Amino acid sequence: MDLFEAVLLAVIQGLTEWLPISSSGHLVLVQTLIGLDVPLGFYTSLHLGTLLAVVVYFRVDLLRIISAFLRGDVESREFRLGLYVISGSIPTVILALVFRGFFESLFSSPLAVVAGLTITGVLLLFSKFGGRSREVDLPRSLLIGLFQGFAIAPGISRSGATISVALASGIQPKEAFRYSFILSIPTIIGANLLEFGSTLTVGFQSIIGFVVAAATGYVAIRVVDRVVLREKLHLFSVYCFSLALVCIITML
Repeated sequence: MDLFEAVLLAVIQGLTEWLPISSSGHLVLVQTLIGLDVPLGFYTSLHLGTLLAVVVYFRVDLLRIISAFLRGDVESREFRLGLYVISGSIPTVILALVFRGFFESLFSSPLAVVAGLTITGVLLLFSKFGGRSREVDLPRSLLIGLFQGFAIAPGISRSGATISVALASGIQPKEAFRYSFILSIPTIIGANLLEFGSTLTVGFQSIIGFVVAAATGYVAIRVVDRVVLREKLHLFSVYCFSLALVCIITML
């Protein structure tokens, strides 16, 4: 893998990790097309870059949640949000542990990516529905966490699935956006510790990949923020359906 390929993968990871079009699906397709053999340690650097992006973007919310927990302010919105992040992570963890082997097998199948992209497109269309008046609560956090677990499969966008389900269940757009991204933080940390924790390597390509993924990831989060507030998330379904169709045609 040369420097150009490293930057290419970092840009793809940074943009598609947060845009509702599935980073895992794109990485599988790109590696299949150009025949790349990517070290696991490089993937770790990319995931850490996108993790940094979301932490920086939501730093104020995260500090308020931590502060509320340290103060024991159980009546505050930040404390409740922190609890719902914990409850929403439970279904994801259960699915990841119980069906780990199944999910891993899908990453070698472009057809699985096509199916995942199609599912993402359908979920994005559902984002048009919902009352837009509720906040996150326990039942909704569990439902959103369940769909976050399904997004382990390649082609199913984590942000697309969680934000769409949140909006369809009646959660306010700003709250749906914030909860979806903050919910991703423990998931990303846990996944990297489980899969790549012992493979991180520090080299020039990994550093470049980390920086590029962080920068492009931050830009992608800003884009999603504006799209969700304008209630245009469903438009990304066109991209997902189109990419799935192109993949099917190339496989024929």
